[in-house]
Amino acid sequence: MTTPDIIIITGPTATGKTMIGALLAHEIGGEVVSADSMQIYKYMDIGTAKPTVDERLGIPHHMIDIVAPGDDYSAARYIEDAARCIDDIIMRGKMPILVGGSGLYIDSLVSGRDFALRGDSELRSALEAEYDNLGGDVMLSKLREFDADSASILTPNDKKRLVRAFEVYITTGMPISQHNINTQLLPPRYATTKFILDFSDRAMLYARINRRVDSMVEKGLADEVRALLDMGVPLECTAMQAIGYKEMLDVVVRGSDLAAAIEKIKMESRRYAKRQLTWLRRDSDAIRVIWEDDVLQELPPIMLERLSNL
Repeated sequence: MTTPDIIIITGPTATGKTMIGALLAHEIGGEVVSADSMQIYKYMDIGTAKPTVDERLGIPHHMIDIVAPGDDYSAARYIEDAARCIDDIIMRGKMPILVGGSGLYIDSLVSGRDFALRGDSELRSALEAEYDNLGGDVMLSKLREFDADSASILTPNDKKRLVRAFEVYITTGMPISQHNINTQLLPPRYATTKFILDFSDRAMLYARINRRVDSMVEKGLADEVRALLDMGVPLECTAMQAIGYKEMLDVVVRGSDLAAAIEKIKMESRRYAKRQLTWLRRDSDAIRVIWEDDVLQELPPIMLERLSNL
């Protein structure tokens, strides 16, 4: 079996990724690189379930607390920053352990996907205004003139993807369909051994999610939201629209019912876990680690067994 460049620990929310990542890093002399799209933000600790100092077990954790909550942080920036961290860890003779549940970030980082075409915010705004003015049917017809392949799979209601197709073509002179083909031909950036954590019983996972939300509220999620607002973090920014923060904003700013907000956070978190599981089902090469109970205290035997053969 080929020794991997990196080890990946992923899975839906509340499956013990943080704990297992730190334990494994301690066991094999690795360092953790977070693959969580929200833990990148400073001052957002409770609602993102950011690992505490104790939970990190003295292991270096990268890609946590790297940008301000109001910053616009993209998958492209994540790939650049995370790849830089991983390459440095490898150069120092350590094993990078990528830990998190943001599937797009993980897959894009590992695959070598080209996110160099970030586009231009002013151009995007102009194209969005053009879409609103002309309508989806006209925009789709115009797209068909230079990118029939993309036009064949989009609909007039696909505003975001229609705008992106025009943006890429205007910026590069290349149809986005051709850009996607070129990207798929790129070799993977890293060789990996990937573990997906999950529970044998979905009800067990949902119960853990519900308890985690209750714990976040008890630890002061509402106060964390108030502190962010006091810092001047905009209500409409991406970070404040995350699960937990958005619902608590309704309580803190608009006086909504706290109990109803808590139940909505639980529901949205369970839905998110379901979407994560759907994304992860595509990965047939990953090693599945299935918890049979709710006592997550040590590295699972299958993980140690697979890694001992590398």
